[in-house]
Amino acid sequence: MKKSMYISLIVLMVMVLSACGSEKKEAETEEGFKPSLDTSLSCNINVAGGYDNFEALEAEFDRFNEYYPNVELKFTKVDDYNNMIGTVLNGKDAPDIYVNNSWMYGREQYKASIDHAEDLSDPALGLDLNCIRSNIILNTNDGTLPMVPVFSNTYGMLVNNDLFEKEGLKVPTTYTELVEVCEAFREKGYKNPMMGFSKAEKTSLFTVTIYPYFCGTVANDAEAVRKLNALESSAGEYLRPSLEKIVQFLKDGCVDLEACSEIENNYDAVILRFFEGDVPMMTCSGDTVSGTKKRESRSEAFISKPFTYTFVPVPMSEEGAYFLDIPNLQFSVNKNSPNIHMVNEFMRFLITSRELNRMAQSKGLMSPTRDLSFDNMYAAFGNVPESRILSPEEFGLTDDAVKQLRQAVYGVGTGVMTIDEATAGYGTFSE
Repeated sequence: MKKSMYISLIVLMVMVLSACGSEKKEAETEEGFKPSLDTSLSCNINVAGGYDNFEALEAEFDRFNEYYPNVELKFTKVDDYNNMIGTVLNGKDAPDIYVNNSWMYGREQYKASIDHAEDLSDPALGLDLNCIRSNIILNTNDGTLPMVPVFSNTYGMLVNNDLFEKEGLKVPTTYTELVEVCEAFREKGYKNPMMGFSKAEKTSLFTVTIYPYFCGTVANDAEAVRKLNALESSAGEYLRPSLEKIVQFLKDGCVDLEACSEIENNYDAVILRFFEGDVPMMTCSGDTVSGTKKRESRSEAFISKPFTYTFVPVPMSEEGAYFLDIPNLQFSVNKNSPNIHMVNEFMRFLITSRELNRMAQSKGLMSPTRDLSFDNMYAAFGNVPESRILSPEEFGLTDDAVKQLRQAVYGVGTGVMTIDEATAGYGTFSE
């Protein structure tokens, strides 16, 4: 018996020590960041952007202060940000880090936002750029990197998972399945199986559903992209397949435009309408999704009858859905910052899978990191095959071309234009 007890005790001790060793190894792996500067250093770091508040970033400030307690970090909102950031950067109180946008690159009006930016691709900075999906990193003519994504965005639809489960239906993964699911919900008494914002062209349900599909038709055609970016009138023909698809989408009875027109905007109103609980699918952008958690408590319907929901791609082709991968918010470092070394230290701390994922979950936006499985809300996009992940950053479609698409598909979707009129008018549409 004594021998058996000794053996049992030895086995138990080995198990305990192994567990402790495992926990220690896990803790070391999780910590990741190691300070490279004197942790007693003190300075002020100012981050500028257009948000009213940035609680998710402020949480990162607090975590950074665990390493550098004497560094004061703050976020400052700049009104009319896109037009004022150049002036702010040229002023005496220029920020150390500032929000930048890919579409500003190459435009004379926003030259200051690029000229002031440090090259973040410099290996000496030690940023873990490999943790970010490469297709959303800005491609520049000279190979420098003036900005790095901290959030990403896409288009898709909020799905009421409880309704799908209740009615014994599966979330659609092909266009045929989408049409069939809408029909099945209608037969079960759901008046509006699929809804979306339809009052204005920007982020309308027409744009949300067709933009990824459109990118799939031109992404591998460099000449098409060149003509579209140059706003050549003949480039309108590249829109035809997408315009025909949106007409088919409407004919197939996927949405009730009259009901959709009652939704006032593609943010607050879309969320609150979805929370009524009788809409299985609601088209929107990732920006809209970011506001859902805070609005659960504002919906009496959701409070009385909560349900689970996720964000998934809209399958507009028989081959499946496209994941249109777009940077949402990007940070640049002011190369003239008087505290450049500590600023770069903060960026080295922030640009890691761990911190970017934490900040994205806190903000409710999609993370720019390679693994999306950590967030149930966006996990479906991580399951899209690589061949169907598209990014304008990578194949070069400009914002000017996208604006033309939005106007054309909105005109056709609302019946204001025919497909021929929309293709012929490419390059002439104005907001």
